Amino acid sequence: MTQDYEVEYIEREERAARVLVRGISPAFANGIRRAMVADVPTMAIETVRIVENESVMFDEQIGHRLGLVPLTTPVDDFEIGEGVTLSLDVEGPDTAYSGDIVSSDELVQPAEDNVPIIDLKEDQRIELEADAVLNRGSEHAKHQGGVSVGYRHLQYVEVVGDRGEYEDDEPHVLRGVIEERAPEHAADDGAAEGDLIATGEFDNDLTQRYPDKELEVHDVPEAFVFHVETDGSLDVETLVTEAIDSLGDRADELEEAVQL
Repeated sequence: MTQDYEVEYIEREERAARVLVRGISPAFANGIRRAMVADVPTMAIETVRIVENESVMFDEQIGHRLGLVPLTTPVDDFEIGEGVTLSLDVEGPDTAYSGDIVSSDELVQPAEDNVPIIDLKEDQRIELEADAVLNRGSEHAKHQGGVSVGYRHLQYVEVVGDRGEYEDDEPHVLRGVIEERAPEHAADDGAAEGDLIATGEFDNDLTQRYPDKELEVHDVPEAFVFHVETDGSLDVETLVTEAIDSLGDRADELEEAVQL
């Protein structure tokens, strides 16, 4: 028996997206979220060899900051535990940034050039080598490519009547995405039945979209909206795809184990 899924991008950028998935259970939705956080491997600096450190920071502090620098990760070129060598050599007066890190592999580079590492004064210098390895977020948070991953039920609004003449005009706050099912009552005349509307378009206040109406909010069954942001080590599409593939691999392993 196969299950049909529908996937639709509501908003899509390189590092951030909203993705609608229909036809999944809450448990499976949470499995996708956990996989994006913990199962998709990324590169991160693991060990640091200090050659010279004349800054005001201890070697351990420098190593901690370097470990938090996101590194671009080619998903098919390395196995877990493999890595590359990086180097940093900056002399003051200057600020050492992530963009000053030099990699031995052009595929593994700082995802951002403007992450500050250390401010160096006159006659201060920092020189080091570091090893970045591929690992999973389940092993350490610095390998979590999905820095903000969450999901909500897709919801729709039902207009059940008119607001009473003397009722308080209290805001009805709702955050996320709604599926339009009452376009004839919406202040936005351009909406059509089934359109997906981000609540930010009406300041998350349903009374602005459906003025003077009594409302009820319902979940759309088996439909979830994922909000995904990455640290730049992977683009959103790769993160989502790799997470779903990892769930498939786990299912195959379980099926094989059960048949033994």
